[in-house]
Amino acid sequence: MVNQNLEVWQRGPVEDVPKLLQPVAHALLQAREELSMLLKDFPDALLWEKPAGIASPGFHLQHLSGVLDRVFTYARAEALTTDQLGQLHAEDISPQADITINNLLNRFNQQVDKAIVQLKNTDEKTLTAFRGVGRKLLPSTVIGLLVHGAEHTMRHVGQLMVTVKILM
Repeated sequence: MVNQNLEVWQRGPVEDVPKLLQPVAHALLQAREELSMLLKDFPDALLWEKPAGIASPGFHLQHLSGVLDRVFTYARAEALTTDQLGQLHAEDISPQADITINNLLNRFNQQVDKAIVQLKNTDEKTLTAFRGVGRKLLPSTVIGLLVHGAEHTMRHVGQLMVTVKILM
């Protein structure tokens, strides 16, 4: 039996995720758990608040899902869709009355699920393959994008933790 009090990386490998991608899976699953605990009792009324002018919880939650979706799309050597571009532009719009904490957490959880499936289906032999990012095809690699998705997620989780603590 796995001890749920341990951080995700301490619980052992994520089943079927290639060894070199385990840290990416661990970080994403850890982010999901931390967000769930952090926002358990967070009120929707504070979703768009910007204490001291910093980014709102709503922005961070939208951005977490959006960036993860976008960088994993680039890792598959695919271009962003019109829907993804629309979501990118919506991240800066606040407040959005029809969006709740639960909506945003569900979207993030679904995005983590999709990312874990993609990690499981990623051939380790492709990790150093070139991947162009954005319209300018800025240079990256499969592993560069996957790792960036994980580290970027954790960076925003940290920022969101501070914002929520200030607001509560």
